[in-house]
Amino acid sequence: MYDSLVSLIKNKKNVVLQGPPGVGKTFMSKRLAYSIMGKKDTSRIEFVQFHQNYSYEDFVLGYKPNETGFYLKKGVFYLFCKKAEKDKDRDYFFIIDEINRGNMSKIFGELLMLIERDYRGEEISLAYGEKDEKFSVPKNLYIIGLMNTADRSLAIIDYALRRRFSFVCMKPGFDTKGFTDYLNNLNNAKMNNLIKEIKNLNKAIEDDGSLGKGFVIGHSYFCGTLFLKI
Repeated sequence: MYDSLVSLIKNKKNVVLQGPPGVGKTFMSKRLAYSIMGKKDTSRIEFVQFHQNYSYEDFVLGYKPNETGFYLKKGVFYLFCKKAEKDKDRDYFFIIDEINRGNMSKIFGELLMLIERDYRGEEISLAYGEKDEKFSVPKNLYIIGLMNTADRSLAIIDYALRRRFSFVCMKPGFDTKGFTDYLNNLNNAKMNNLIKEIKNLNKAIEDDGSLGKGFVIGHSYFCGTLFLKI
């Protein structure tokens, strides 16, 4: 899975990791970024969370009130693009949690086209940009979106999101070597029985027509020192 994921993000520039809560989407996104960098460099990662009130003015550029009137505030994506643009020989990663909760067209505005692979590096004038200022999304910037498939408060996923991102499904890792080794190191009968019951519960959730695979329980809820005392 790792090799195909690296190939996908290198080719597409934008990917969405989707899955139920607790499958390690945030963990995977950061580890993916670090592995491509070849080192752990938090200065080349930016993390934001979308919500229904998130706007272009928050993300790119917008006027904000102050004591004397209004001032032009540069958003987190604008600043990160400028940062990556000055360091073209190294990769940068912009991670968006709850990407499906935001209105992509509203948040990205005219940049919705520029995040596509074929338009990376092309310059345009921004709606609130300074006179004669040109802006582009650099080729060395990768966008990783995270999406919770158990969120039923959401409408149909925006077509703009589907078109510009490749989607990768993540599943609970109870049967992976890493989690199996973790259980073996704990050597705890109660924990083993609990995981067995959770796996049975997940099977029932998958088979439930009103739920399905998007609502299963992830393995990360059972990781950490908390369970050493079971």
